[in-house]
Amino acid sequence: MLNTKIVANVDATTLTDASRYQHGKFHNVHAFEQPGLLKTLEITKRYFTEPAVDKVPAKTIPLLPLSRQQLDALPDNDLHFVKLGHSSVLLKVYGEYWLLDPVFSQRASPFSFLGPKRFHQTPISIAELPAIAKVLISHNHYDHLDKASIKQLAAKTTQFLVPLGVETDLQKWGVAAEKIQRFDWWQEQVSDNALIAFTPTQHFSGRGIGDGNNTLWGSWVIKTLAGAVYFSGDSGYFDGFKQIGNKYGPFDVSFIETGAYDNDWAHIHMTPEQSVQAHLDVKGQVMVPVHNGTFDLAFHAWYEPLERVSAAAEQADTALLTPEFGRVVSVSQLHNTVAQNSFWWRALMPQAELAATGATAAAAQ
Repeated sequence: MLNTKIVANVDATTLTDASRYQHGKFHNVHAFEQPGLLKTLEITKRYFTEPAVDKVPAKTIPLLPLSRQQLDALPDNDLHFVKLGHSSVLLKVYGEYWLLDPVFSQRASPFSFLGPKRFHQTPISIAELPAIAKVLISHNHYDHLDKASIKQLAAKTTQFLVPLGVETDLQKWGVAAEKIQRFDWWQEQVSDNALIAFTPTQHFSGRGIGDGNNTLWGSWVIKTLAGAVYFSGDSGYFDGFKQIGNKYGPFDVSFIETGAYDNDWAHIHMTPEQSVQAHLDVKGQVMVPVHNGTFDLAFHAWYEPLERVSAAAEQADTALLTPEFGRVVSVSQLHNTVAQNSFWWRALMPQAELAATGATAAAAQ
């Protein structure tokens, strides 16, 4: 186990000293108008009245099954990652297994029978996973903090790294308090082989009525001798990305939110074009778009984020990697993997939409 220490830790009794905590709530660096009741009702009406066009895949999303044996065979002197679905990512870091925003449930919802249902299964189950050294949570929304997954992970995980306030839910769900480390923005955990930092985003939090912004939100920086990773969590585009890049960049891989965007909530979710700019701002070398391909959370077609981000990355002349769920990627082989990148979703797109891209289904393989 890595020997770790916490830099500038915030004690549980000093929430009022947190950098963005005022009047009982957390706040973004840049204030923007929150949707009122009328706006919320207008958005809700859209869900019932706006035509649904390709919001759910008509064909089965490709999935590469992942086994414990396959993971254990990966060399310990490299940094490896696997997209599990939506924003859930599995890392192997010097032989340790880390999970980012693990969501294994069928729905991103407080209900098992209602709410966004996943398009595909996870490549590996929690039961099949090896022991987990760290679980990192970006914020407490249902598509990033999954109660059922946390309850299953509680016994097999050594440490949970969470934003301020999120520790309360984890303890309710059976995670021992001594396993939880809470972070304010810009706090760091330093170990023999890694530096982890919790960094700002422009978003919000809440899991029910009346708990809006009671907990913090953010992104994660992971820097190791084998490679550096940035994980954006959820965010609108803002100048904080440049601050993160200046302080911690460059990054071999940036996992950037690319999906569930809309003009009605432009402050809290980026368009794919803004996602590419965020990748450039943090000084990412290879961008891996996340937050897409698993749940229907907005009004755009399920494949639109991947199409738009591909075009934007090409326009910006930056490297983009869109691996299938379950594919293992090693940082030491990153650029070879990018050269063989698969546009896997194009084989699932309607022919008319595919023709509009100028691509073919064969080219997607």
